[in-house]
Amino acid sequence: ALRRAARAWTPLAPLLSAAVPDALDLADEEITDLLGTGARALAAAGVDVHWPRQLARRLSARAVIGPPGEGSPGGESPDRFRTTTPSFLSADALLAFNWRFALGDQELSREELDRLAEANRPVVRLRDQWVLIDPEQARRAREHQDRKVTPIDALGAVLTGSTEVDGRRVDVHPTGWLAELRERLADPEGMAPVGQPAALAADLRDYQLRGLNWLARMTSLGLGACLADDMGLGKTITLIALHLHRQTAPETAAPTLVVCPTSLMGNWQREIERFAPGTPVRRFHGGRRSLEDLDPGEFVLTTYGTMRLDAAQLAGVDWGMVVTDEAQHVKNPHSATAKELRTIGARARVALTGTPVENNLSELWAILDWTTPGLLGKLGTFRTRYARAVEEGKDPGAAQRLSQLVRPFLLRRRKSDPGIAPELPPKTETDRAVSLTTEQTGLYEAVVRETLAEISGADGIARRGLIVKLLTELKQICNHPAQFLKEDAPRIPGRSGKLELLDELLDTILSEDASVLVFTQYVQMGRLIEQHLAARGVASQFLHGGTPITAREAMVGRFQEGEVPVFLLSLKAAGTGLNLTRAEHVVHYDRWWNPAVEAQATDRAYRIGQNRPVQVHRLIAEGTIEDRIADMLVRKRELADAVLGSGEAALTELTDSELADLVELRGGAR
Repeated sequence: ALRRAARAWTPLAPLLSAAVPDALDLADEEITDLLGTGARALAAAGVDVHWPRQLARRLSARAVIGPPGEGSPGGESPDRFRTTTPSFLSADALLAFNWRFALGDQELSREELDRLAEANRPVVRLRDQWVLIDPEQARRAREHQDRKVTPIDALGAVLTGSTEVDGRRVDVHPTGWLAELRERLADPEGMAPVGQPAALAADLRDYQLRGLNWLARMTSLGLGACLADDMGLGKTITLIALHLHRQTAPETAAPTLVVCPTSLMGNWQREIERFAPGTPVRRFHGGRRSLEDLDPGEFVLTTYGTMRLDAAQLAGVDWGMVVTDEAQHVKNPHSATAKELRTIGARARVALTGTPVENNLSELWAILDWTTPGLLGKLGTFRTRYARAVEEGKDPGAAQRLSQLVRPFLLRRRKSDPGIAPELPPKTETDRAVSLTTEQTGLYEAVVRETLAEISGADGIARRGLIVKLLTELKQICNHPAQFLKEDAPRIPGRSGKLELLDELLDTILSEDASVLVFTQYVQMGRLIEQHLAARGVASQFLHGGTPITAREAMVGRFQEGEVPVFLLSLKAAGTGLNLTRAEHVVHYDRWWNPAVEAQATDRAYRIGQNRPVQVHRLIAEGTIEDRIADMLVRKRELADAVLGSGEAALTELTDSELADLVELRGGAR
């Protein structure tokens, strides 16, 4: 046994030649070696090392992070707390990263730690006892005790309760306002609710109010946030309410910039005008875009593409808040869009998305590193410390630490959550406005100009025929230029605002594992959508008037069994008689003149047997005849019943001036 031990640790070799191998004097460096590598080598050889009980030898460490000086501002008012908290969106403050060391349960003073480090010996007399410790460990401890860290690094450490130093994980204890901040973030219900803004023209549901309170708390602390509710739970109105709330305080009253896909810009403007009447709103988009004479309470809407081009100009504004809608558009942190977005400063940043993680955790890093820069560290470190360990299931502790770190900054509610679905109406209908592309605008204006000239010189049946032709062609242009031009081998992407919006909707719907019905009154448009979805790898099927009965029944069966999530349907062929309760979403790609026909189509999903809320999305080309018809349906229901109930025929009786007013293109184009 002694020979085996001596082979493992050579300082024991003199015992082999001793007459009585009972004791051995060791040099300081040999004791130091035995404390670390020697003990491990002996253990591997099956030899235990026992130290005298009276020797205190365990030097433990924990980090103490907080503002310079001692004490905590506990009991301060929320207003005072806000003013003493540095902005977490910049590194304008450094916090003391101090260490507390203890031998057993006895905490050491700085002077005692200095003695341990300077003694350069493994055995030191301290507090009337012998201390056995690795001198190198003591030196490292002393070197680390005067570190400084940014507030966001400190917050990440105190939220997880630990941090990594030189490859070792150490416990972290917060002090001062940092300790209070951790308590506030850990107790979402602890803050007094802000209440619904008086200027909001709507009644928020309970879960929306909770979302508003959460966003108000996070942004008031200078922190960013990601609202990741399911589609249809009202992220837009919650954000509008937050903007109105922030206008009531002088320190947060400032313009809000919303960056969104082009297809959603019209919808944002309408929602703001509807729920925050009187609030200024402008589009920073198109050739005449300007940021002059911004009102402090104004909404500015722009697209990801325009933001990328004009980031420098946008960065020159003192934004109260910058919002990214469909924030998964910046999930690639190396993209030009993500890089330019980071150059635009704001007092608060909010990301809205129904799909915070589509493929991997690096996407979550990209979103949260924009809302609260530095929270999750560098991407490479995040991949090593969290993402890889969580995705491969190798380290359950990593998943828990990531959850503790992310939870305060991301609010995720699903329709299936308790207390959410019961509040939703069984059917939610939304008009989704979308801008025409430049190509669509040119075609629309040309057809209006040429056909109105023809109509002015015609009468009787010929005039009525020209009007029907005009209305049909305008609707086709609103759908897609390829439909109007009857192209044999069309280039489909990038030419239709409606198709872009449909892609956005389908991405979100499919990410929630939901199913959708897409109605169009034109078979040709249905085929274009089918071809487009196939190119994108989205499984779909198309039912129209030429579909045989057996094939029709098979399609319904496949959809109801969940085999095909997107069901394209011709309005005339599938508007009645089908039971498609698998669908949670219904999209009306183009408007029908008679709202009752649309309602019948919607009832394919919203009928007996449907046990989930149904969301209806009507796509409307802004500034076009579709917009005018939608306006009549919403605000002039009695007139709509009288004029539109009989469909296009009633419109053929309009005068030339009334017809021109109906079809004229007003703004709304890109």
